[in-house]
Amino acid sequence: MKIFYTDGSASPNPGPGGWTVIDVNTKQPVKSGAERDSTNIRMEGTALINAIKCAGGEPVEIRTDSEFWVNVATKWAPVWATNNWRKKSGEIKNLDLVQELYSLYTTNDVKLVWVKGHAGEELNEIADEYANKARENL
Repeated sequence: MKIFYTDGSASPNPGPGGWTVIDVNTKQPVKSGAERDSTNIRMEGTALINAIKCAGGEPVEIRTDSEFWVNVATKWAPVWATNNWRKKSGEIKNLDLVQELYSLYTTNDVKLVWVKGHAGEELNEIADEYANKARENL
């Protein structure tokens, strides 16, 4: 099973954003990217999507400090999908990312694990550094 850490950032938020996918074995990025106009939420979601794609169809465990996106994939998107991508309180923000992540999550062998951010976990901190570097190197 492949294991990745992901992170995303935007500074200011909204503003320039970066994201990364870190391989636990090498402690290095396998993929990173950036957008000139984004948000923290979009960058976190983009990182998760790319981590699943980096697994190449193999089983993958993704460790992320984005509890929001873990909940999107595992709890909220299944309900939204059955309600024709609507929720009671209005529109679903970042629907493009929500739908892509949910599709990849449900068609691949993916385990999402939430880790507490900025709590000294080495690979989470490394992911944060590389996401910031991706943003800064726009």
